Amino acid sequence: MAISFTNSIFTLEAGTSMYRIGIHPSGVLIHLYWGRKIVIEQPERLLHVRERAFSPAYRDYGADVSLDSLPQEYPTKGIGDFRDPAIEVVCKDGSNILELTYHSHRIMAGKPALAGLPATYIEHEDEADTLEIDLHDQRTSIVVTLRYTAYRERNVVTRSAIIKNNGNTPVSLRRALSSSIDFYDQTFKLIHLSGTWSRERSLAFETLGSGVFSIESTRGTSSHQANPFLALASPDVGEEHGEVFATNLVYSGNFVFRVKKNAVGGARFIAGINPDTFGWKLNPGENFVTPEAIHVYSSSGLTAMTHTFHDLYRERLCRGEYRDRERPILVNNWEATYFSFDRATLLRLSSVAAQLGLELFVLDDGWFGSRDDDKQSLGDWVANEKKLAGTLKSLATEVQQAGVKFGLWVEPEMVSPNSDLFRAHPEWCLQVPGAYKTESRNQLVLDLSRADVCAYLVQVLSNLFESAPISYVKWDMNRSLTNVWSELLPADQQNEVGHRYVLGLYSVLEQLTTKFPQILFEGCSGGGGRFDPGMLHYTPQIWASDNTDAISRLNIQFGTSFIYPPSAMTAHVSAVPNHQVHRITSMQCRGDVAMAGNFGYELDLTKLSDDECREITSQVESYKQLRHLVQFGHFYRLITPAFDSSDSAAWCYVAPDKTRAYATFVQIFAVSNSPLRRLKLRGLLPSGRYSLVGTDLRFSGEELMFVGIEIQELKGDYQTQTFEFRLMADA
Repeated sequence: MAISFTNSIFTLEAGTSMYRIGIHPSGVLIHLYWGRKIVIEQPERLLHVRERAFSPAYRDYGADVSLDSLPQEYPTKGIGDFRDPAIEVVCKDGSNILELTYHSHRIMAGKPALAGLPATYIEHEDEADTLEIDLHDQRTSIVVTLRYTAYRERNVVTRSAIIKNNGNTPVSLRRALSSSIDFYDQTFKLIHLSGTWSRERSLAFETLGSGVFSIESTRGTSSHQANPFLALASPDVGEEHGEVFATNLVYSGNFVFRVKKNAVGGARFIAGINPDTFGWKLNPGENFVTPEAIHVYSSSGLTAMTHTFHDLYRERLCRGEYRDRERPILVNNWEATYFSFDRATLLRLSSVAAQLGLELFVLDDGWFGSRDDDKQSLGDWVANEKKLAGTLKSLATEVQQAGVKFGLWVEPEMVSPNSDLFRAHPEWCLQVPGAYKTESRNQLVLDLSRADVCAYLVQVLSNLFESAPISYVKWDMNRSLTNVWSELLPADQQNEVGHRYVLGLYSVLEQLTTKFPQILFEGCSGGGGRFDPGMLHYTPQIWASDNTDAISRLNIQFGTSFIYPPSAMTAHVSAVPNHQVHRITSMQCRGDVAMAGNFGYELDLTKLSDDECREITSQVESYKQLRHLVQFGHFYRLITPAFDSSDSAAWCYVAPDKTRAYATFVQIFAVSNSPLRRLKLRGLLPSGRYSLVGTDLRFSGEELMFVGIEIQELKGDYQTQTFEFRLMADA
């Protein structure tokens, strides 16, 4: 077992890491240690805390026991701890005091599922062990079960909480976080991903100063502006050195991550559903389950953290037939036609796509209802047979006959005020009676907290997916949530709508992905506005950003790579001048950058020159040879733009058995009289002998990693060079 209990101390061993929890003599559950696996003589000494002036004593345990200084695992408020609580419950009498103390625990092999929520999983019971600790509050009969799972071969500990009302009267949950960790240290560098639409997940480093550091979303989704990820790292952290304590929340709605330094040393790190937009009425006998927080530890820098997340998400978060399958190379018609297309246009595009070696044609917005612009028909998921000059099935069949599979865009969570659905069910959208209905992109949000709305979506989308040979679905969501109010809930439960919406979405996705396992679902929210582990559980790939410019994509894709594997990220070649930033880059540059993820095109293939067609054919052939390595190999950041360099970027993929590697170098800006540059690879066999494909050059693995390969002198901005290496048979 990876979990043991001795002398009031729980020890969780996960890979080469260790997580320790203690039961203080007062009954309070306290955090003792998280880090590399080490031997601690007499670990009960870690239960000792120092007396602090002006800190209230806890019950009769003496002045040296104050909740204000105990490093707690699931802190409460109102009885002496003035830091952020993990839970807040308001009782019928208006009080909010909880005294959660240890009652019992269970250690079991395996990993239970979380009811109604996505989470990581196991396929064999011996992959992980789970600890459940029951904390009781005697006054209210509230029971909190803290669930920890330690993966035996991965540096991963997951956490969630199950809050149950065993009392006789309802209580109001105002805060229900997934995780709280009190660190003894406070000299951390903070790493997170920030941005906005078309600039998602930009890598950001902060120094933990006095006060509070917080990232959050209140937009109803995980958002373009933030990502539910935060890492606390040693100040000297790099790709291959330094400690990293990273957390990612498996949730697609409003979240908060906060770190606050203590005045006398240490820092508290909390993660979970954002309490500013949350509440939950907990009736007697009911329970509430918090989303899963994934904790990853690395003692050897950021790359090890990245590889742990990548392997876990590819193998034990994503699911379904496409989890382990190579993803198809596609063309999406959106930037080629927008809403202006007819059947002949679509068939020409799909025919050229097949001729160029592509594998999938995706019909984007504009195929249904009266949808000739973005002002109408969302919710009317019936094909416009006049515009398509026939049924969706006949179109999809002709596309397949041309030599490519057929995919479709939908935006099921939305409704246009000018739509048959809204006219029939105006009560089905999020809205506050008498208040102005806030529109965004001329659309309103369906109320997925309602069971009838969710049932309708499952039925209408099932009918759609059964109506034609559909191999791929792009699931879009193009606005944030406003007017968050539901007609079916009473006034004292309206603060539940945001979380109930997310639960409704998960329920719909669970039913559809189970019913249609042959369909590859891709997530999207105005690009990368909902790129999170919760969505990855249902959609094994996500559109990284609406910004398809190759140079803009460098920062987006590098930031994304810190947590999410290349197999989760879609990246396309688009036309120039680019439609978002109007930059002109070469087809080679656009292709080399887009090949960093799931590859495809977002342009009018019928308007390309013969030279461009030949270049695309070559790119497609190359990617088919590289695809498995890119999507399932180990990813290494070699030069991170804006951090390692302002004028270049580089990355590489290495096969798990180290027999093959592929590296890409991008010269963002040309430098006059530039020095000789060498690109140092990582992850190879030091003693191996590698050949550079296409040449007669040979290198030792250690030469490539510690000396590097010379980069040719590139002329001009936005230039790329790629290198493919293979381990020689006599190595």
